[in-house]
Amino acid sequence: MFSIDAYRTQWFGNIRADLLSGLVVALALIPEAIAFSIIAGVDPKVGLYASFSIAVLTALAGGRPGMISAATAATAVLMVTLVRDHGLQYLLAATVLAGLIQIGAGLFRLGFVMRYVSKSVMTGFVNALAILIFMAQLPELDPRKVTWLTYALVAAGLAIIYLFPRITKAIPSPLVTILVLTALSLAFGWDVRTVGDMGALPDTLPVFLIPDIPLTLETLAIILPYSVAVAVVGLLESLMTQQLVDELTDTKTDRNQECIGQGIANTATGFIGGMAGCAMIGQSMINVKSGGRGRLSAFTAGTVLLILVVFLGDWVAHIPMPALVAIMIMVSIGTFSWSSIRNLTTHPRSSSVVMLATVVTVVWTHNLAIGVLVGVLLSGIFFAAKIAQLFKVTSTASADGRERTYVVEGQLFYGSVEDFMAAFDFREALDRVVIDVSRAHIWDISSVQALDMAVLKFRRDGAEVEIVGMNAASETIVDKLAVHDKPGALDKLMAH
Repeated sequence: MFSIDAYRTQWFGNIRADLLSGLVVALALIPEAIAFSIIAGVDPKVGLYASFSIAVLTALAGGRPGMISAATAATAVLMVTLVRDHGLQYLLAATVLAGLIQIGAGLFRLGFVMRYVSKSVMTGFVNALAILIFMAQLPELDPRKVTWLTYALVAAGLAIIYLFPRITKAIPSPLVTILVLTALSLAFGWDVRTVGDMGALPDTLPVFLIPDIPLTLETLAIILPYSVAVAVVGLLESLMTQQLVDELTDTKTDRNQECIGQGIANTATGFIGGMAGCAMIGQSMINVKSGGRGRLSAFTAGTVLLILVVFLGDWVAHIPMPALVAIMIMVSIGTFSWSSIRNLTTHPRSSSVVMLATVVTVVWTHNLAIGVLVGVLLSGIFFAAKIAQLFKVTSTASADGRERTYVVEGQLFYGSVEDFMAAFDFREALDRVVIDVSRAHIWDISSVQALDMAVLKFRRDGAEVEIVGMNAASETIVDKLAVHDKPGALDKLMAH
């Protein structure tokens, strides 16, 4: 339940560390917000406004204090086609609708679905995201459009990113990369693409605006698929990050409240000219490792970000694109789970198939939601197959051969009914049959119908049938759905 005292502690229980960690995160957010805007095909200000708004609003209404949310690659890659085909205004409308869907998910308490997303699906999700981030950088590395200087600067940027932390970790190395490459480009007058070439940076504070689109069913048909994908992917990554931060801080937070907080943030962001976003794994880790634990850290990050870009926008426009490409390559390398490649030979084959299927589907469709859905479905199929293998039926006959007892062990469901029926010898002449289900559990209508069929086939040949040992849960579903004790039961069952 909501507690004012607990909420106050989440704001003011760690003030110094939250302020300092928020400043570090704000500096690190600038290049990523710009880069994600470029991935989506919109002006940098769209991602910057979004990062400010989402960070501040999730600090206010989210369920996980200390987690950083902003414009992300996970949602940006979903918007490319929408922006290209219909323009920015439709993206803003899709952002608003995605936020409303997320609010609905929180109100209907759908946060529990995360428990059904397997580790293999999560790994595939992360790996696919890393690949998509890297692929989004390829246009900036096209040898037909750029010179050798671009490649040299990207290499220099990567060197700074990975080597500078050996000197000090007080300043984020991506920020150092931007400062050094920008200074060198200005000092030597190098002819490379800059952020200013990609579009105008914000020079004013964001204002409320309603997306300029026709309010028709045709418009809804256009934006709804994108909104659903953004909402699902955004919540998936946010809840994954929330779970990770919970584990790192040894705390437990409200998933449904996080869904609502993400929804409020995205809905409001669409009305101030920002793109959709979600929790950021990398920035959240920076915040936690810098000491940030409370809501004040995310609020500080968003607020400082806006101040920097609005009042220092002229400097930001001179940032060379190779610096951002280097940062995004670093993000993709850091996001990819390299251990999953080594684990392909040691993990169960089914887990590896799920992970690879998720990756391939996402990269093929450029839709993280479809990839996760495929992964979850495969996980369910493999799980059902594995459970079905643990099922068996044994039997013993009485001394005179007139009575037989069948002992059912394991889970009786749609995946095991074929083995269940194959275990009975309906041609054997018996006076009495006992079906002992004390070591089994009956799960669904398929298993109830299989039980009905077995009982009725034995009775058709004149045998007395008794079912013993049924647990309470199995008895409930059998009493509700079974027909073997009802008139005309065999004819009704065969009619199905």
